[in-house]
Amino acid sequence: MSTLVATISRIAPFPALLGEISREQAAKWFWRSVAVPVIAFAIFLGLWQETSKQIVTSLGTIPGPVEVVKEAHILWADHLHQRAKEAAFDVRQEKRNAAKLAENPNAVIKWHAYTGKPTYIDQIFTSIKTVFAGFLLGTIIAIPLGIVCGLSPLVNAALNPLIQIFKPVSPLAWLPLVTIMVSALYVSSDPMFEKSFLTSAITVTLCSLWPTLINTSLGVASIDKDLMNVSRVLQLNWRTKVFKMILPSSLELIFTGLRLSLGVGWMVLIAAEMLAQNPGLGKFVWDEFQNGSSHSLARIMVAVFTIGIIGFGLDRIMLSLQNFFTFSEKR
Repeated sequence: MSTLVATISRIAPFPALLGEISREQAAKWFWRSVAVPVIAFAIFLGLWQETSKQIVTSLGTIPGPVEVVKEAHILWADHLHQRAKEAAFDVRQEKRNAAKLAENPNAVIKWHAYTGKPTYIDQIFTSIKTVFAGFLLGTIIAIPLGIVCGLSPLVNAALNPLIQIFKPVSPLAWLPLVTIMVSALYVSSDPMFEKSFLTSAITVTLCSLWPTLINTSLGVASIDKDLMNVSRVLQLNWRTKVFKMILPSSLELIFTGLRLSLGVGWMVLIAAEMLAQNPGLGKFVWDEFQNGSSHSLARIMVAVFTIGIIGFGLDRIMLSLQNFFTFSEKR
């Protein structure tokens, strides 16, 4: 049981809930970790509600929290309506094909995908899928390259100028180049991925891999020299050295880089989707801005909170993984 509690506490470190502590400690934890954030958020909502009434735009006043919540409900209802229409479309198609087969068992059956407009929820999942694809591709590139840079001062000296040049490049500069390259190289009659998906994912990769690369290199380079000397004395092969010594010793800095990379990737993706009009939350925001209806401001605010909440959730996921796989004296 104690092992289970220790494992859970590393994933979600809530000592007041998991450990046997005094009431005073529990109250202190609850006040600091629950009550204060809730009070601060309530104050924020109150200030937002009062301030929004005083700002008038061409589309009306800035929507307050109540209007934003109502718009979120409308978007959710629209999603459910679209899913019901899709289900009805599939039922009609199945009945039509069944009738064809009953009339002619050798008839060629065609299944058509539902082509309705993507809902807000669909856009959310599209963005999440895209950012994880770009993040994973960047991780696959950054960690091995960072290990090599950390182990070899010569390689680090050779690649450092390139890293410093490309690291600050905006996604708005990468996106046109990536779009042109994908259009030229990804030519297929039956593509596995949409070009818009690849364009956004590769742009995320190019902008987000640098924190992981730099932190991995720093973590490897800062490994205790005595450990490296031991590996030479024992004549360990490179695989054993990397997986038994280098990665465990530098894992905390690697996860710090991964957290930064995922956060950068999420911000980059929204900008890329807006500029390239690729499916996702960025396109939703831009479409609402261009639409200019009475619902647009509230819908943009819904998207702003959605982007922020998802970004916070992604960071918490990476922090939980870091707590689970690493052992830090700071916790």
